[in-house]
Amino acid sequence: MARSLKIGISGSLGIGKSDTLKRIIDMLSEEGISVGGMLTEPIFEDNRQVGFQVMDWCTKEKAVFAHLFIDTSLTVDGYNVDLDSLEQVGVKAIERACKDDDVVLVDEAGKMMVKSDKFNETVKDALDMDKPVILTFHKKSRNPLLQDVRRRDDIRILELTEVNKELLPYKVVELIKEEMKS
Repeated sequence: MARSLKIGISGSLGIGKSDTLKRIIDMLSEEGISVGGMLTEPIFEDNRQVGFQVMDWCTKEKAVFAHLFIDTSLTVDGYNVDLDSLEQVGVKAIERACKDDDVVLVDEAGKMMVKSDKFNETVKDALDMDKPVILTFHKKSRNPLLQDVRRRDDIRILELTEVNKELLPYKVVELIKEEMKS
C-alpha cells in the first residue's frame, strides 16, 4: 500500500464537491503543485439536468458519459451511460495524471462510473501509487470500490458540509503541502 496521503471528500448530492475540488486545484496550482485527473460536470438543458460529462483537467477534453437521450444499453438512475466515453476521457485523464502530475484527481467515484471495470482498476492503481490522490464521492455510496476505499489505512475521508464548505479547501491544501514536504 502506498504511503502518500489520499483524501476522500464525501458529501451529499449537490453539496458542491466538484466546485470545492476546483477551488482546491486553483489553490494547489498557486503553490506550484501540478494537478491532473478527471472531473465530472452536470449537463443542463432548459434548466433541467439531463446528463453528465467527464473532463480531463489538463487537456480540457470533455465527453458525455451519461445522458437521458443517448443510445446505450446501460442505464443507471434513469441515465443512459456510455462507459466508452468515460474510459476514453476520464480513465485516460487519471492514467495521465498518475504519470505526469503531483496530485491525482478522481471526481467522482459514483455508481455510474463504477460500472466500468477499467475505471475501478485505474482508481485502485492510482490509490496504490506513492503520490497524493483526491477522490470525491457521495457520502451514502456503498459500491464495492468505495467500500475498498473506506477500508484503507492511508485514506483520510473528509465530509463536505454547508458548515465547512469554505474552510475545507484550505485544510486539504495544507495536508497536501505537508505531504509533499516530507
